[in-house]
Amino acid sequence: MSEERATRRAGLGMMLLFWVLFLGGGAWWFHGYLEAQRNPNAHLANVAVGEGEPVVLERNRAGHFVATGRINGQPVEFLLDTGATYVAVPAEMAERLGLESTGSAWFNTANGRVRGELATLETVSLGGYQARDVRGSISPGLTGEAALLGMSFLDRFDIEIRDARMVLRPAQRR
Repeated sequence: MSEERATRRAGLGMMLLFWVLFLGGGAWWFHGYLEAQRNPNAHLANVAVGEGEPVVLERNRAGHFVATGRINGQPVEFLLDTGATYVAVPAEMAERLGLESTGSAWFNTANGRVRGELATLETVSLGGYQARDVRGSISPGLTGEAALLGMSFLDRFDIEIRDARMVLRPAQRR
């Protein structure tokens, strides 16, 4: 009888282990699925396009262009914003990246006029394209883990938006 009880207990343990692994694997997969919906361009932090090749971005489910790039070599999630003058970095992120203020300024934002700090970003990169000495702002009113990738970086590209795609091509300077 005790052998039967031990077999039954082992069977229950195996079944419990199966369900824990099944539910854990499902949660892990679902989290990855949701993350891909929020930032379908996360792969751009580690991708280098060929010289002169375009960078193609997909809209996320909310209709925004979100991509992972780098500031000063550190991975950063960007919200591409053609209405922003500078690359705007939240204050907490600026501290983590070691950015230093080069002066203060007033900025007109969607939330009104705010005071922030100016900064020079040593490098900003997206999809293998890198720019040096990019003008940026440290925005205390900006919250979250995303920086706004503004025109101080994006003006190096010809930008084409069609349907759910944004195509960035190196600008043809005349």
